[in-house]
Amino acid sequence: MTRLFNEPSAFADEMIEGFVASHGRWVRRVPGGVARSTRSTPGSVALVIGGGSGHYPAFAGLVGQGLAHGAAMGNLFASPSAQQVYNVAKAADNGGGILLGYGNYAGDVLHFTQAQDKLRAEGIDCRSIAVTDDISSAPLAEKHKRRGIAGDLTVFKVAAAAAEAGYPLDAVVGIAERANERTRSFGVAFTGCTLPGAPEPLFTVPAGRMAVGMGIHGEPGIGETGIPTADELAELLVKDLLAEVPDGLQIQGARVVPILNGLGSVKYEELFVLYRRVAQLLAEAGIIAVDPQVGELVTSFDMAGTSLTLFWLDPELEQLWLAPADAPAFRRGAVTAEALDADELTAAAEQLTVIPDASDESKASATAVLAALHAAKAVIDANVAELGRIDAIAGDGDHGIGMERGIHAATAAAADAVERGAGAGTVLELAADAWADKAGGTSGALWGMALRAVGHAVGNTERPTAQAVAAGVAEAKRSIMDFGKAKVGDKTLVDVLAPFSDALTAAVTDGSRLRDAWGTAAAVAEQAAEATATLLPLMGRARPHAEKSLGTPDAGAVSMALIIRAIHNTLTDTTVTTLLKENA
Repeated sequence: MTRLFNEPSAFADEMIEGFVASHGRWVRRVPGGVARSTRSTPGSVALVIGGGSGHYPAFAGLVGQGLAHGAAMGNLFASPSAQQVYNVAKAADNGGGILLGYGNYAGDVLHFTQAQDKLRAEGIDCRSIAVTDDISSAPLAEKHKRRGIAGDLTVFKVAAAAAEAGYPLDAVVGIAERANERTRSFGVAFTGCTLPGAPEPLFTVPAGRMAVGMGIHGEPGIGETGIPTADELAELLVKDLLAEVPDGLQIQGARVVPILNGLGSVKYEELFVLYRRVAQLLAEAGIIAVDPQVGELVTSFDMAGTSLTLFWLDPELEQLWLAPADAPAFRRGAVTAEALDADELTAAAEQLTVIPDASDESKASATAVLAALHAAKAVIDANVAELGRIDAIAGDGDHGIGMERGIHAATAAAADAVERGAGAGTVLELAADAWADKAGGTSGALWGMALRAVGHAVGNTERPTAQAVAAGVAEAKRSIMDFGKAKVGDKTLVDVLAPFSDALTAAVTDGSRLRDAWGTAAAVAEQAAEATATLLPLMGRARPHAEKSLGTPDAGAVSMALIIRAIHNTLTDTTVTTLLKENA
């Protein structure tokens, strides 16, 4: 279990603060994560990596000369927001283009893609590589669906070395893609992990059993078995990895980097016992082991488990893998680095957001928006534990915590914006940015998109009408379904958002006032949330847990229905409704 913490909600920020304080020779704090504190070559490609916190040395431990230029650091087990990724990328940019690298998880894909789009809109050439090394998470025919685990290291290391050597962006991307295609990993776990302040682990493995193929957030693999001896486990890992050799390669005579990774609680001495047999098996197969790595490289807090990665080299990849690097958690060879000066170290300080002009009517309506957010905050605070419990059945159990972080940040941002004279549209848009930034994960991205869509629809010139609000909700539905690719029936928040939006639009079109139309649609949302209990999840981390989730509603659908009803309660308050322009 995690023993040392203050406020659980502050753990990630305090961890980053301590990491930077103890590793200032390599990194500096920037909004959203860390960047090199040393000078990079002007005009070179910048590699920006990232993901949720809780996996150290990934990702911040890999920032330094010869490795990444920056790391976007999300909350615990939650992807960094698009704004965090963007901020880190801007701080790391050397003028030669940016490559974003991350594990293939839904939240990471959403946020890094949004950041990529924003960087491209500014004229910065930006590409992405999603690592897909975990063979247990999808069959070879669906390799694009596989998770990224300890294979992150091989892809990031060679891509970074190529960037350091002056390769142009196209070539760096090609190296990263080739490394990803030549990297295979397989892991097991003996116990789950416990987040700071949590009373119990996110997931459990039955006593005396071993989960085979489990992911680094507790995602299931291909089953369970009794705990083997170290030699038996080595034979299992090597056998399964050698059953899937990258296209065009032969086992006999192949040069391979083996990486035996500890997930948090397996001691180094145990890993050495295990690697002893791994090395024997690789040699017996005719494989030449190049620069073996044994230790903690991609962890999962205090999870007891291990994974084996095989990185199949060619001459260029081997040269890049062996190139010098100097990062807090990965060092080899001699690297010459020049520290940034004091002004450069503080150049990425956050700046106060400028508040656009707004009409008096819109400023008055911003108070109603803030009241709705406060109501949403209260209902999430009251249900955070239950949302976590529901999510733990089919996912990783962090939905309640993520929603709590998101709505708290959104409400604080909205209150500040109202205090500074913002209109309703701006209040919603700043709340959206804060929610996505602090919540992270897939739900953070989607709620950010939803609030932003409604904010754009209501604008800053008039009091929000029922038609404008309904149009904003409809746009939120469209953009979320387009971007997240979920549809009704996939057991996600879309199963609530879509029927709610349709019912709201229909009621407003029929002439209902906003509060009445919202109330009718809220009842539809609640029924839709309950109905998700009968569905099998087809998206995100819950997908592999499909059978376990039957009989339990989707956590994202439930939280959306709770917030919709809480907002309706503010609309029935005459103090609030006088601030909104109702239909006759």
